[in-house]
Amino acid sequence: MEFRQFGRTSLKISALGFGCWEIGGTYGSVDETQFQRAVHTAIDAGITCFDTAEAYGMGVSEEALARALGSRRNDVVITTKFGVGYEEMPNRRDSTRKRVLASIDKSLQRLRTDHVDIYLVHWPDPNTPLAETVGALDDIVRQGKTRYIGVSNFRLAQIEEAMGLRRVDVVQYAWNMFDRRMQSEIFPYCAAQQIGVMAYGSLAYGMLSGTFHAGMRFDESDWRSKGGMLGSLNLFRTLFGAEHFPRNLAAVEELKPLAAKYGKALPAFAMRWTLSNPIVGTALVGFRTPAEVTENMGALGWEISNADMAEIDAVLARHGAVTVPPGWLED
Repeated sequence: MEFRQFGRTSLKISALGFGCWEIGGTYGSVDETQFQRAVHTAIDAGITCFDTAEAYGMGVSEEALARALGSRRNDVVITTKFGVGYEEMPNRRDSTRKRVLASIDKSLQRLRTDHVDIYLVHWPDPNTPLAETVGALDDIVRQGKTRYIGVSNFRLAQIEEAMGLRRVDVVQYAWNMFDRRMQSEIFPYCAAQQIGVMAYGSLAYGMLSGTFHAGMRFDESDWRSKGGMLGSLNLFRTLFGAEHFPRNLAAVEELKPLAAKYGKALPAFAMRWTLSNPIVGTALVGFRTPAEVTENMGALGWEISNADMAEIDAVLARHGAVTVPPGWLED
């Protein structure tokens, strides 16, 4: 395993992180027994970073992770998130002080732990002053309920505002071959401020698994069946929208021989691409089975040549893949 210093925190975390969105129920059926075996395989392989959120099934993912970890909780770094998924709230967002204090306690109960290592605001809440949110987060750090705090999917100006109130320890953003919006502003700022970066969607939500094909049908309970539409989020339409999906599949097929040059399956190759950015502390990927853990461990211990990094860009360009979608992460 590769371990990376996580910003200015005291944490050294595994370069590969275990993402737990899938077990929350919005990716179709996931066998929990296989998930639990994958968690233990990951820990045995040196993966220490586990990422979940209240919104992943509104507690389902956190509870499943707790069951899977069992007595091994202290062997890992747990990140969870709050702030989105509340049907009664405008745009389902709520980052008020009341919500922070209630959500952290519920997450700790579901995770069967007395603290999490990192607690993030999942999405910005425009209806709550950032000072209120940050103040509440600072309080739960003082109470020992989380070691570090951070934000996910915030614009640069919002991070800067938060940093003026209290240091942001960690940020989390989408980062993969098909989504590079963070390159221009967010990542340089995080590098300058020594903020830890978690990359999610490292396999472009399955697009870079190399297993998709033109005639496939996603399960109705799988959010990808909606052609990339997920509320107001502008993360997925240029991946799964009807206009983009066939072009992206063609690009993926052309990437497979590049991966084979290194003796790697495409997922390991794609994960290596994500990890090639030095600002990335950990690259998150969802594991359904122990075999997927073993396969993705192939992302470690080697580098993609500059020439092949350029060829990746050329392949995506030839097929019209949109690597910097218009607009921000949401409408």
